[in-house]
Amino acid sequence: MPADSAARATAREMIALLTGPAGFTEHRPPARTLPADGPLGWAGYDAARERAALRTGEEESVVYGAGVVGDRACVLLSFEFGFLGGSLGQLTGDRLEAAYALALARRLPLVSLVATGGSRMQEGMVALTQLQRVAAASTRLREAGLPQLAVVRDPTTGGGWATVGAGSDVVLALPGAQVGFAGSRVRPADAEPYAYSAEGQWAAGQVDAVVPAHELAATAAHWLRALGPHEAPAAAPLPRALSAARLPETGREAVEQARSPGRPRAEAYLADYFAVRLPLNGDRCGGRDPGLLCGFGLREDGRPVAYAAQCGTPARPAGYRTAARTIRLADRLGVPVLTLVDTPGAANDAEAERAGAGAAIADVFAAIAAARVPVTTLVIGEGGSGGALALAAPDNTHVTADSYFSVIAPESAAAILKRPPSETGATADQLRLRPQDLLELGIARSVVG
Repeated sequence: MPADSAARATAREMIALLTGPAGFTEHRPPARTLPADGPLGWAGYDAARERAALRTGEEESVVYGAGVVGDRACVLLSFEFGFLGGSLGQLTGDRLEAAYALALARRLPLVSLVATGGSRMQEGMVALTQLQRVAAASTRLREAGLPQLAVVRDPTTGGGWATVGAGSDVVLALPGAQVGFAGSRVRPADAEPYAYSAEGQWAAGQVDAVVPAHELAATAAHWLRALGPHEAPAAAPLPRALSAARLPETGREAVEQARSPGRPRAEAYLADYFAVRLPLNGDRCGGRDPGLLCGFGLREDGRPVAYAAQCGTPARPAGYRTAARTIRLADRLGVPVLTLVDTPGAANDAEAERAGAGAAIADVFAAIAAARVPVTTLVIGEGGSGGALALAAPDNTHVTADSYFSVIAPESAAAILKRPPSETGATADQLRLRPQDLLELGIARSVVG
C-alpha cells in the first residue's frame, strides 16, 4: 500500500502544510546537557546524534512552537523521523513536555504531527519513562479543557503512538501510513499488515479519519473550530422536521409511521443541520457501529455542535461507547450536544452481550447525566426501550410526528402479556407511545413540525 506523499515529509514541511503563509514561531526548552554517549554511556550514541543533526538540520527528533491553522491559533509539535527514527529520548521528552506546557499556558489546542519508531534504545529505561512525562502533560491539558488533535504519519509506532497519537482526543491519519503499537521489526512474522495500517486502524475504530495530504489543512482547521475550547455554550438548536407526517390517530399508526422505509433518517437530518460534519470513529476498544453516527459539526453560522445519532438499527455496544466518548469530549470542551434517537432497541444477540451491552448503555446514561453542557434530543423514528432512552436528554427531549417512544415494542409487550397478535394494536394504544401522548405525559417537551 503506497504511503501518502506527505507521510514521510520532514517535521517542518508538515508544519508548513498546515500553517501555510500564516507562519510558525519555533520554541525551544531550556538547554540540557546529556552525559557522554547518553545516560547509559552507549558507545557511539553521540556520533549517531551528530550524524542525525547533520542529515536533518535538527537538534532533536521533535520541533514545536506556536502557529495558526486556518484562522485558529494553536501549538504544533512535529516529529522529525530522519532524526534517529523520530525516537523519544530524554531531550525529546523535554520538548514534548514543553509543547504541552506552552499550550496550557496560552490556553490553546495542541496539534501533534507524529512520525516515530518509539522509544530510543540508546537511552534504555530513561527513554521509556518519557512516556510517563507525556501522559502527565496530556492529562494536564485534558483537565484544563484544552483539545488535542493528532495527525499520524508513516510510521507511527511504539510509545509515540500509545501516548501522543492514540492519547489525543481526535486522531487523523495519512493514507497508507504504518500505525500501530508494534513496529514492523517486532510484530509476529505472520501478522496481517493491514491491521497495522491507517486504514486498518480506522476499520478497528482506533483512528477517526484517514485524510489525504491535500485535505489535511482544511480538515484540521475545521476540527480546531469545532473543538475550541468554548465557554458557556447555549443549547443546540432543534433540527427542523423533515417529513410532513401528521400526528397518528392510534398507537399502531404511530409505530407504522416510525417504521416506514421512506421516513427521513439520521443521515438526512445531519446533512440538513450541519454545513460541515467531522465524524468520530469507533470506541477505542476495537469496535465500530455504523448504525450510530457520532462526531462534531459546524452549523452555517460556524457554531459547533457535537452529535450522536441512531440510524434506525439495533444499536450495538461499540456505538454506545462511541457516543459516550463523544458526549464526554464535548462536555470537557464546552460544546453543546445533539442526540437523534431512532432504534428499535439495543442489539440483544449473543455477540452484543459478550461485548458488554449493559455496561455500554450504562456508560451513555452516565455521560448524559454528568454532562455540564446542554444536551438536546430529537426522536426522529423508533424509540425502543432503554436502548433509545440512553441517548435521550432528561427534560429536553422532543419528538417528530412520525416517531414513537415506548418502554417496549408493542409486539413484545403483547407476547409478554400472553395476548394474541391481533391485540398488538390495542396494546400499542395502552402503552401511550404516540408523540402527542409523550407530550401529555411530560416525556417530550414538544412535537417538532
